[in-house]
Amino acid sequence: MAARGDHDRAQGALTRGRIGAAAVALVLSTALSACGDGVTPSTPDLQERFVQVVREASPKVVQIQSRLDLGSGVVFDTRGHIVTNMHVVEGAQRFVVTLAGGERHTATLVGADRSHDLAVVELDGATPRPATFADSSRLRVGDLVLAIGNPLGLRSSVTQGIVSSLRRTISESRTVRLSPVIQTSAAINPGNSGGALVDLSGRVVGIPTLTAVNPELGGEPSAGIGFAIPSTVVTQVATRLIATS
Repeated sequence: MAARGDHDRAQGALTRGRIGAAAVALVLSTALSACGDGVTPSTPDLQERFVQVVREASPKVVQIQSRLDLGSGVVFDTRGHIVTNMHVVEGAQRFVVTLAGGERHTATLVGADRSHDLAVVELDGATPRPATFADSSRLRVGDLVLAIGNPLGLRSSVTQGIVSSLRRTISESRTVRLSPVIQTSAAINPGNSGGALVDLSGRVVGIPTLTAVNPELGGEPSAGIGFAIPSTVVTQVATRLIATS
């Protein structure tokens, strides 16, 4: 299935990781030295760590639905604020948010920042447990990553990859350039926008936003080339939007 979204040419063409079905993506990233005592873990140990992180991180991801679109968000704090991409909530003020356990709540737009493609919505009458945000400046190329979310409406799907590059500058549209962003080989399928990137401790390291597409193949998604907004940018922008609302 081809990805939907705006296609641009910057480091190749790009498409937003969203579709008219709910989506979230979490990406898991860490140096192998963080996997315990600095020794590369055995396959069973690494597999168990993946299982534990998915179990810990998945409840922090929600589905956001407006009259225009479906997307994803990450629980930001204990006051019911959800951080997501601006293009997930663009054109709407009220939303229905479905928590990981299936509970549905209404939510209101708090604020948005087009220059970083980030937005915050606030739940009405619900304060789910928030995610922990890591220092994304500590990421290294080669760190293991997982993508967890609801791509194509398939809830709690997981993909795996690595951090492919750091501090990329990409064009989301003719007027919006995002920098710095994280490039990852973990699959960011249509519908992943607004999810979270997390390390092997389950901490968020970024928000998946775009997937590269190949113009020579009619705009089909390019496997293994996705981009995410670093958590250091996410926390700064979300904190500002909440404080000035």
